[in-house]
Amino acid sequence: MLPHSKSLVILLVEDDASLRELYRTALTAEGYAVVAVEDGVDALRVIDGATIPAAVVLDLGLPRLPGRDVYQELRARADTSVIPIVVVTGGDTRDLNRAEFACVLEKPISMEALVQAVRRCIAARVV
Repeated sequence: MLPHSKSLVILLVEDDASLRELYRTALTAEGYAVVAVEDGVDALRVIDGATIPAAVVLDLGLPRLPGRDVYQELRARADTSVIPIVVVTGGDTRDLNRAEFACVLEKPISMEALVQAVRRCIAARVV
């Protein structure tokens, strides 16, 4: 566990309820405070409610508002433009500009890979 991770909030955006719970459990066990939502609209509501996360774990294939739109909205805002975004997707990533994202993980993923990606992203932002 990271020594100061309890103070760090991770926004988890995943529409699959079982995966959302699995990811939430892994990140919580690592000491992060996790806010988990099922779609892009709810993700933006969380941020509009003044919860600025240390990182976002974002599925691209979301209902109501796709993950790519959430990404673009976060990058367009001054208060969220530098938040590391870890993309976790089961979709086609061939057209994904990986340089845009802090990390891209293709489903299925291990919980260790998820935790390591979040750690790396947060550490890179702090440095």
